[in-house]
Amino acid sequence: AGMITIEQTELPDVLLIKPSVFEDFRGQYVELYNEELYQRNNINVKFIQDDISVSTRGVLRGLHGDQETWKLVSCLQGKFYLVVLNYDPESPAYGRWQGLSLSDTNRWQVLIPPKHGNGHLVLSEQAIFFYKQSTLYQGAEKQFTIAWNDPQFKIWWPINNPILSMRDALVDKNHVAQ
Repeated sequence: AGMITIEQTELPDVLLIKPSVFEDFRGQYVELYNEELYQRNNINVKFIQDDISVSTRGVLRGLHGDQETWKLVSCLQGKFYLVVLNYDPESPAYGRWQGLSLSDTNRWQVLIPPKHGNGHLVLSEQAIFFYKQSTLYQGAEKQFTIAWNDPQFKIWWPINNPILSMRDALVDKNHVAQ
């Protein structure tokens, strides 16, 4: 315990964090978060709220984000494909995205900065998506929503007809390239 490996992803400021996993005949032990350890590794975000969403196979949630929230995402159970999209028009990386598979076996975490959208597709029977955030959730109206299949961004997903919420299925046409 008390060890993490941090890798830069293809997107600036989006980090892949690999906590150490202790495994023996009883199962496994993983330290999911340790403020001092993360600060020593230059992750100085103050997280103030923890949330989970539980979904079944084929459910796609997202892409969602806002202007000020940092998120630290991990998979407590099952497996999902996470997509992070740089949605900051001021950034040279605007419109670039990266997909990563997070699971209860790899225990990876992804640090997502503000002005990035994230979405995930459940690949296992059920998955628990866990995230710490730096702001209190203020409702969907304070967030931006980008269609999972917005032609502008050409995001690849391992599915053609995901199960979507009404919010994600009826994304405001202003967000979709005409």
